Amino acid sequence: MSDANERRKFLKGLGLAAVSLGIGSVAEPPVEAQAQPAAPPAMPAMPAATPAGASPYTYVFFNSTESAFVEAAVARLIPKDDLGPGALEAGVAYYIDGQLAGWYGEAGRWYWQGPWQQGTPQQGYQLPLKPSEVYRAAIPLINDYTQKQFKADFADLSAAQQDTVLSGLEKGDIDLGRLPARTFFAFLLQNTKEGFFADPTYGGNAQMVGWKLIGYPGVQPSYSQIIEQYTTPFPMTYASIGSYTEDNPR
Repeated sequence: MSDANERRKFLKGLGLAAVSLGIGSVAEPPVEAQAQPAAPPAMPAMPAATPAGASPYTYVFFNSTESAFVEAAVARLIPKDDLGPGALEAGVAYYIDGQLAGWYGEAGRWYWQGPWQQGTPQQGYQLPLKPSEVYRAAIPLINDYTQKQFKADFADLSAAQQDTVLSGLEKGDIDLGRLPARTFFAFLLQNTKEGFFADPTYGGNAQMVGWKLIGYPGVQPSYSQIIEQYTTPFPMTYASIGSYTEDNPR
């Protein structure tokens, strides 16, 4: 079987064929989950499809159900507290949306010829699913699970219930059929951290809240004026790539 046909068969089993391949969805029996891979391969961030300064933000990849899930999930992974805003307030959901709508979501720099076989954790990500397809497949399955367990979608659960579900995904205790729950959680957690600490140009880290939390000054043009001022406290200012452009004054 060709690599393309193997991937088509896998997508059919997830119900993604109609979306990804333009064909009818065909249910198939579940298969053995792959060995849990390492964290998904990182890629250089690409600017969000919608300008970071746009307000109000319009989701370009997520539908309303998906955006509600992601907003609720990132709010629990990095919650706001007395130290400052969390991932939701920092616009992390917008960052993830922009990335999935673009180059990252399409696995633009990944090797994509197969073979699609069960691998070992040392071999990294092995599924024939692009990041955008992982999110699109996982979210409705998780909502199906929470409907059965709590009679509500994930976004409508209490914070404690959401934490229980996220913990179950992290441990692989929630059955998502052909998609390993731990694989989806690895994507979600990695993308949440990226969105909280990446340059605001990419859609998250609004007002540089992530950088301010850890004391990272961001994109400074030069330190030549203060590099030899050994006994003077560093005059902490924060600057992003957009700080130097008129159309994105973050």
